[in-house]
Parts: sequence; structure tokens; C-alpha cells
Amino acid sequence: MNSLPKKSGIIYTVMRMTKKEKFQTVDEYIKTFPEDVQIILEKIKQTIRKAAPEAVETINYGIPTFKLKGKDLVYFAAWKNHIGFYPMPSVAKAFKKELSEYKQGKGSIQFPLDKPIPYDLVKNIVIFRVRESTSHL
Repeated sequence: MNSLPKKSGIIYTVMRMTKKEKFQTVDEYIKTFPEDVQIILEKIKQTIRKAAPEAVETINYGIPTFKLKGKDLVYFAAWKNHIGFYPMPSVAKAFKKELSEYKQGKGSIQFPLDKPIPYDLVKNIVIFRVRESTSHL
């Protein structure tokens, strides 16, 4: 199931935001969500890990982050109705067609929780970001 249970809706989100939790690990962050969202977050984490095995997991800006050679590669986070995926602004142009059905901001993509998460697209974006970040070295 890809949607948040009713009991975890707005009240859960507000409680998390007002606590201003400081997470030490990505796993700590993931464990704060309902089980169905944890499964999605864990699968995103594993998808990133497989696409960028040299990347290092960390928490940055309070959300899961993967860094490669000390530089930010991608971020992700769970929200009330979507998974936020933050791969940097260059991805929007490179994946314009594939991302057209998703709400976007500068360097951000929203994957609705009531629809299947596009894990293959996440993988392809991470591979793109690895190539992009290592081509500047």
C-alpha cells in the first residue's frame, strides 16, 4: 500500500515537524514513519545504494542524503501525501519527459503516495547524478 494510514495524516506530520527531531542516521529517520511508508523509504534507499554503491548515507537538512566524494548526490523525504526526491536542478531538464507527470520544483520531485513509486526512474536519475558529479572531477 502506498498511502498513509488515516491516523497518521496531518496530526502525525505536524507532530513530527514540531518536535524538530535530529536524526543521526537514515535508518532513524525511516523508523519514525508508519510501516507502509517505511517500506517505500527503505526501497528508495536501497535503489539509491544499488545505483551509487560508493555514495555515503547521511542526514543533511534533517532528511536522508547521499553524498559522493563529499558532494551532495540526492536527498529524499516523506511528507503527508508524497515522497520528496531532491536530485538537483539539472535533472529536470535531462528527464523532462519522464518527470512530466510529477509535481516539481527547482531540484525537487514529488512522488504521490497514492500511486506507484517509480523506482526505475529513481535509479536512472541517481545514475545520471553519479555521472554528472564525477564528470566534474
